[in-house]
Amino acid sequence: MLNLLRFREIADYSGFPDLAPPEPISGSAAYDRYVRHTLPFLAASGGSVEFYGTGGHTFVGPPDERWDRVMLIRQSSLEAFFAFASDPEYLAGLGHRTAALEDSRLLPLVERQLP
Repeated sequence: MLNLLRFREIADYSGFPDLAPPEPISGSAAYDRYVRHTLPFLAASGGSVEFYGTGGHTFVGPPDERWDRVMLIRQSSLEAFFAFASDPEYLAGLGHRTAALEDSRLLPLVERQLP
């Protein structure tokens, strides 16, 4: 799965006050909290982070569009992904992601051989 992530300048924990840090933090810092929370659940489901990097403005596309971070996640199967995504312990930390993101895209991918 390809994840394109655009962060809020300041994380919005208004919907998740129980997860909110004592002082305001950036969207990027909130997303880092989400990643630390999520990695054990991802690994337990057979998934892995294949690429994690800094994004930026597009070369081809709307000139004002930017993606702050890009991730490529590999999961063993669709069923494994749905099991991961519905785990109540994983879901308990999902508020960090919501607080962090201004916008995002999740594009499922299926690997193919070059022609």
